[in-house]
Amino acid sequence: MNRRDFTKASLLAGTALITGASSSFAADPSPKRIRTGLIGCGSVSNQYLPQLTKSPFVEVVSLCDIKPERAKRQAERYHIEHHYPNIEAMLAGEPFDFLIDTTDMQQHEGINRRALEAGKHVWSEKPIANSLAAGQELLRLANGKNLRLWGAPITVQSPQFAFMARQLGQGKLGRVAAAHADYGHEGPGWSAFFYEKGGGSMPDLAVYNLTSLTGLLGPVKRVTAMVSIVTPERTVDDKGRIKVTEEDNAMLLLDHGNGVISHVQSGFNYFNPNGHNGSKETRHTISIVGSGGFMGLVGYDWEPLGVDLATKVSPILERHVTDAQGYIWQQGAVLAAECLATGKELLVTPEQALHVLEIIIAARESSRTGQHIALTSTFKWPIVS
Repeated sequence: MNRRDFTKASLLAGTALITGASSSFAADPSPKRIRTGLIGCGSVSNQYLPQLTKSPFVEVVSLCDIKPERAKRQAERYHIEHHYPNIEAMLAGEPFDFLIDTTDMQQHEGINRRALEAGKHVWSEKPIANSLAAGQELLRLANGKNLRLWGAPITVQSPQFAFMARQLGQGKLGRVAAAHADYGHEGPGWSAFFYEKGGGSMPDLAVYNLTSLTGLLGPVKRVTAMVSIVTPERTVDDKGRIKVTEEDNAMLLLDHGNGVISHVQSGFNYFNPNGHNGSKETRHTISIVGSGGFMGLVGYDWEPLGVDLATKVSPILERHVTDAQGYIWQQGAVLAAECLATGKELLVTPEQALHVLEIIIAARESSRTGQHIALTSTFKWPIVS
């Protein structure tokens, strides 16, 4: 079974085990369950916990949040016995093997380091760290302790990504020349961290498109970018009126080598008639063009609805892969836990996550200096399904 088949089968297997449906995975009535703790009981935990608590490969044993009432509330809601007010108490409390980090993005680096030092496997919401050097050190730490480190997002796991990668691999678009991707909305209103140092629209939004495009077109050689702040002050729920210090508008040009150039834009000033998250988006948010064809992803890469393809051989746009086949963006930590339980692997890798982090850092440097910024990191590519 290859890695993509594993991802699809594991999603189906989890459903079968929960519902009692028959399958080859359901033959074992007692699959290995990974003792799991989740830190960060804010909005993202509401997306993660329903998946985690239903998975036959996960046993959520503890929750943690610096606002103890949030951890208590989620523990009661999801029937989790232990909850803690900080990472130190969590690590000293109920034993577990796998930490899921859904805290504010500025906190990921420090929490991920503490967890790895304590011998825990880690799944982190994006980004894994606040700098490339720090992220690479986390990976070295994980490898040295024989631990696993993964980072969101999981866009490379979708069947739509697989289809697009397959068309490119088969040369259906001819000589690939260019790609475009975009993701934006009017900006989160519930927390200041999106707009403070270490935040910004790139690590929150562009990270999805950057993961997809580097997965499809390969690692980036150099970055040229302009970033700006369109709305210098905002009102947010947790702090009231704040000054915006990180970019809420970004345009990136990426040189993938061999003449291939892509463009990514993201921002917190984008009106979307589909609402804040753009759910059920019907336009092409990623498009790739070559000498022999065009391909467009329908919907956002975290919730893809299909892929449109036209080539010289078949020049009328035809829609493909309209079935999600069990893929949802919230499944990343569940799939990682299943990897720990079964020994299988995901297409998601920390090396790609760190490469995307370096692109974001390079974009800011390029905007500041007006220079092309060469990258030093890479990852295994093509991503083979």
